[in-house]
Amino acid sequence: MDITVDTADGPMGVVVAEPEGAARGGVVVVQEAFGLTDHIGRVCERLADAGWLAVAPALFHRTGSAVLAYDDIASVMPHMMALTAEGLGADLTATLGVLDDRGIAAGRRGIVGFCMGGTAALWAGATFEFGAAVTYYGGGVVEGRFGLPSLVDAAPSLRCAWLGHYGDLDQGIPVEQVEALRAAAAAAPVPTELHRYAGAEHGFNCDDRPSFDTASAAEAWGRTLGWFDRFLDGD
Repeated sequence: MDITVDTADGPMGVVVAEPEGAARGGVVVVQEAFGLTDHIGRVCERLADAGWLAVAPALFHRTGSAVLAYDDIASVMPHMMALTAEGLGADLTATLGVLDDRGIAAGRRGIVGFCMGGTAALWAGATFEFGAAVTYYGGGVVEGRFGLPSLVDAAPSLRCAWLGHYGDLDQGIPVEQVEALRAAAAAAPVPTELHRYAGAEHGFNCDDRPSFDTASAAEAWGRTLGWFDRFLDGD
């Protein structure tokens, strides 16, 4: 189901996947750099199958809510360059309003993001009230993007339990940066874990990309669901 919510910069589409029966809680799904792709839609459906109300905002709504091909980086860049910390904050606030309307309290709210969305998910976990946050191969580890702090600067301020997934073969995020992020997250006053996947490249969770890695994706997804099971306790 798709809905539209109001933001300070106009209407924004939100993909909503409903579980059967009462929702255990809600999970915000933050898109890849390629928009609200079919992959992000399937993530929402899988979360709903596990009992969560999943909501995915169209963060490119200011530039046309585009869905872009994975091999068309040139078309991606104008949309990414238009993102700002203020805009991301407004969009997440509007998306959380959907969970407010369903009566889902902060302790039952999670967030998971992929690629660009993985960056936003960690920042959100340090900025908003969530019970748990999960990052899949989020960039900007040592140098901030979109007006956000770098992830190593944001991680010590995490306000909720955080889980990270990174591939050792990611050409854009070196292992030494991943280990720096692990150390920074360990300084946070909340539980954190970071897992590296030896045979995985960037985008390893997406089965529409050549970098998809079946074993790593399955292992990471199991850990993600386990993280939400553990920390979205309704407090």
